Order: sequence, then C-alpha cells, then structure tokens
Amino acid sequence: MNRLREALARHIREKYGVELTIALERPPKLSMGEAASPVCFELAKRLKKAPRQIAQEIAVELPRVEGIARVEVAGGGYLNAFFDRAAFWEATAQARAGTTAKTDKIIVEHTSINPNKAAHIGHVRNAVLGDTMARVLRHDGYNVQVQNYIDNTGVQVADVVIGFLDMEQRTPVSVKMMAMEERFDYLCWDLYAKATQFFAEDKERAAKLRGATLKAIEEGRGEEAEVAQVVADAIVSAHLKTMARLEIGYDLLARESEILHLHFWDAAFAKLKESGAIHLVASGKMAGCWVMPWREEGKEKAATTESAGNAEADEENSQDKIIVRSNGTVTYVGKDIAYQLWKFGLLGKDFNYAKWPKTPADELVWATTSRKSDPAAPHFGEPAVEVYNVIDSRQAYPQKVVAAGVRALGHAKEADHSIHLSYEIVALTPRCAAELGYELSEEEAKKPYVEVSGRKGHGVKADDLIDKLEAATLAEVQPRHPEMSAEEHQRMAHTIAVGALRFFLLKFTRTAIIAFDFKDALSFEGETGPYCQYAVVRIRGIRRKGAEGGAAGVTLTKDAAAASLTGADGDGFWELLLKVNSLDHAVDAVIGAQEPAFLAKYAFELAQSFNNFYHKHHILSEADPQKRAFLLAITERVEAQLVGTLVLLGISAPEKM
Repeated sequence: MNRLREALARHIREKYGVELTIALERPPKLSMGEAASPVCFELAKRLKKAPRQIAQEIAVELPRVEGIARVEVAGGGYLNAFFDRAAFWEATAQARAGTTAKTDKIIVEHTSINPNKAAHIGHVRNAVLGDTMARVLRHDGYNVQVQNYIDNTGVQVADVVIGFLDMEQRTPVSVKMMAMEERFDYLCWDLYAKATQFFAEDKERAAKLRGATLKAIEEGRGEEAEVAQVVADAIVSAHLKTMARLEIGYDLLARESEILHLHFWDAAFAKLKESGAIHLVASGKMAGCWVMPWREEGKEKAATTESAGNAEADEENSQDKIIVRSNGTVTYVGKDIAYQLWKFGLLGKDFNYAKWPKTPADELVWATTSRKSDPAAPHFGEPAVEVYNVIDSRQAYPQKVVAAGVRALGHAKEADHSIHLSYEIVALTPRCAAELGYELSEEEAKKPYVEVSGRKGHGVKADDLIDKLEAATLAEVQPRHPEMSAEEHQRMAHTIAVGALRFFLLKFTRTAIIAFDFKDALSFEGETGPYCQYAVVRIRGIRRKGAEGGAAGVTLTKDAAAASLTGADGDGFWELLLKVNSLDHAVDAVIGAQEPAFLAKYAFELAQSFNNFYHKHHILSEADPQKRAFLLAITERVEAQLVGTLVLLGISAPEKM
C-alpha cells in the first residue's frame, strides 16, 4: 500500500506538477482489485480535465510498482490496483519486523475506581477498554504509560469513613483489623449503600458530616484521615487483585492525596487565579466559592456524575463550575485540572514515588507518595503529548471543564490532546439479573436491560462475575476433557471465561449500552471470545495431527503457492490471505476512531474466515503434497495473526477447549 501511495504521488508530481496526499481504500468487490484511489477527482479540479481521462493517462504511464500486477480505471475516474498475488505471498511470509518505536509518550488513564467499595461490571468495561487501547498503542510503537487515578480524598471515601466512625462507632484500630479480611471491599460495598440511605434521611446532617470529614481527610488530620487511608489502600489492593484476574495491570497509581499534600493543587490554583480563569464569588448561594465561568454552545450545562444526587453534585450543578467550595475544600474537577497539567509537564512539579506494597503475584506497581521518593522509580514525570482519560459518558461535562481549565491557562494544544475516551453503562439482561438473584417487577422483566447502582448496593461485583463465568465454563470443559487434571480444568476455565468477558465488553462500540448476559457471553458460536479462541485451538489440533501423521514434512515451493493463489480456489485463498494481513489496517482504525470494537470485529472476522476455509478444504487429507503444504502454511499464518490479535484484546487461547 505504501509503495503504491508513494509511486502515485511521485508520478503526479512529476507529470502534473501537483503535490497531493494519496488516499487509498478497499474496493467493495475482490474483482475490482485490492486498492482504489479517488485521487483523479481531486486532480480534475486542479487541472480542469475529466477525472476518467486523467485516470486513463496515469494507468497507462505509471511506472511499474513492486507488488502491483496492474492498475485499471474504474467508474468515473477511480484508479484500481491489483496486487501480484505470488509476490504478496512471498513478502508476507517474512516475520513482522515490528513498528518503528515512537518517542512520543502517551498516557492512558483507566479504571480509576473510587476506593470505597468492590469493583463492579461497569468498572470492568472501563478497565478493559483502557487496557486494550494501551495494548494497541504500544503495538503501534508508542511509548505508553498506564495510570490509575486513585480518588482517596473524595466524597465516596468520606461516606465510608462516616459509616465506620459515625454510624457504626468503630475505632481506627478495629477498621484496620477489618481491612485485613479477604472481602473487605465487599463489606465496604454494603456499608456505602447504608451510608447513602443514612444521608438521604437527613440532608442537613449529610452536608455537615461530609464537609467536616472531607476537610479532615484533605488536610490529613485526625481519625477521619487515618481511617480514610486504611480504607482506600486496602480497597486499591483489592481492585488490583480483581483486575489482575483479567490480565490488566498499571504502571502508576496516581493518588489524589499527593495532589494536595505535595501542593500540586496549590500550584494549579495559583495559575488559575493569576490567569483569571477562575474568580471568587462574593454573593449568592455560591458566595465564598472559586468558580470557573462556563458556557457551552450558549446553553447552561449540568454535571451528571457518579455522585448524582449527593450534596457535591447538587452544589456543582450550576452554570459556573465550582472549583473550590466555600469551606476551602477542592472539588474533584479542580484536582483533575492539576493532575492533567502534570501529565503534560505544565505544572513545574513532580510526585514522589514508591512501590505499592500489596500487589497480585508480586507485580511491580508504582504509586505516588508524600514520603521520600524511591531512587529506583522510573521517571513518570516526562511530559505526554497525548492523554486518554477513560471515563464513562456521564462524566462528559466535567471532562470538558478540565480541558477548558487547561485551555484557559494558555495550553490550547494540550487541551486538544486531552481525549475523553467515553463509554456507556453496562446493565444486565432481565434473565441475567434473575440469575443473580434480583427480584424484578413485571415491568422490569419486560425491559431490554436492568440498570444497576453501586450507590444503592445494586450491581454485579466484578469478582462475583468472574467467579460465575469460570464456574459455568468449568461445567462445560470437565465432561469434554475427563483426562485432564483439576488444575488443568481450572486453568482452561479461567482462560475461556476471561476471553468471553473481555470480548463481550469490547465487541460493542463505546456508544452502545451493554446488556450483559452470561449465556450470550459464553456461547462458543457467533461473535464471542470463545468462538475466536476455538479457531486457534482448532488450528493447533490440525498442526498436532499433521506432525503425528507426517503431513507437515513437505516444503512449499514458490510456484506451488502461486498456482494455489491463482487456480480454481485462488480467490478464496486470496481473500483469506488479505484478511490475515489486515491487522495493521484494524489497528489504524482503532487508533484513528479511538474505538477498540474494530479490533474485536477483525478478530471475529478472521476466525470466521478460517472456519469457512477449514470446512471447505480437507487440509490433512489433501492428496497433492504441495497443495497440502500450502493449506498448512496459510493455516499457520492465520494462527499467528489471530493469536497476536487476541493478545491485543487481552485474550489468550488454551491448547484445548
């Protein structure tokens, strides 16, 4: 493709004296070639000639391009290129050299769960999207740093602290003891729901308690700050363990407490005041607050946040965004502005770093700290050129305010490269909700999905979801493979369950609301993770049988490969070969549209193409040794590309299923 693009640009420059960027696209039919360019339509505007006439001139006069068999004119002036199939086979036989490493640093911030309760299925969608995006960017050569923002000084943590200290009258020591329990995050899940109800009974009490507790946590004083640290640290460790089950890890845990204690916010606050981006309100209900004037398209916008319905959200649902409350505490948007400035190297400060003490399987995870920095810590403070913030679509307004804050300080480029990778909620099908024990009304049972709410304590905890998927998979694989050990069964069940869950969450575009269903996710048929995994398992089975039967001992010749690609079945083989070599095209689409669903679609289509190929051709029983060698060779290429694609999706394939 690149050679064709360069040859066309060079020929047009030399013949017509015009400099153009050459666009190439895939024709709708294989009979129309493998690449088409509409460049002649643009040339026609400049040269005042008919596009088809220009296309005919170029098709005749274009020097030979390596790998291109011929160029034809199509329609009103398209240039359609036909690849040299034999040359393409030889060129793609070489191992992928890899993408040239890019020096630009990209930060992908994802997961970022409030450390006040167990992770739920919505958090898993966030983490899977962010992890996949990071994998794809790394595959494309970028220097990617994955960060997980820990809001350990926010309202949600304060609510749990109030639950322990004020509702249950516990001491910091007793909370520390409880935090050592295996399911402490589950315990906090229930306590958080109780605290929500507690505050709903008396809003004045809620405002007073929250305000005092938040201030104590932010200032790092008293029992409130002590319990907040215990709760947040224990639950972060639980979240890391949960995400590790899904092959998700992090380079840095950026804690909100350090934004305050290391005076990141103070530095950002001074910049915002000096620039006039924020001002102090003298009267009215926001008197004493520092606010950022905010208008979008001439309309007043209201923040829709995870904390909708609580005192903070009510206070912040205004046309001017509150950055500092009248009691001196900072809203999460204010702290996010400071954090975003640091990501781009615009704050003039850096964190201190330490190894996180409790990580799954002794993985190395770094975290910000107020203490002395570990001299072995990587240089996390190097400025990024682009930042992906993976946050659900309900946070669109606050994310725009953060970007507006960065822009107001004179950093328009960085604001433009602050990407909100948004996504819609994950709900449950009524069938799935019933399986999980939820009592549904007749009206709810008829709906396409049932919404969940962590604040109300309704939802699917991530670990429960993974456990249930593994149990369902185990029930399938045990009778299929009685010869395997219990440990092998468990390992296989885990691999399939993770593949099923990750693929299910990735196959939908980010703008789609997902209605999760166990049966749909675990199906071995259709557009599912197990379907893609099984294609790999099938290929490995063919290779094992071929090795046992001696079918793989023949060396494929160039002439035999060319004959297969141009013979009676040539078009079918050619379509599969093109699909095998379309991963880079899928990766470009993912990055260009910021849409990981394109990669899941490619994996499924490649698996589907192979299965069609498998059912049509008897690979190991093919009588012609050279054709059998060709069938085996193309099968091996499918395996390599499909395995590589699944790795980018965070999915591995077991040896058997």
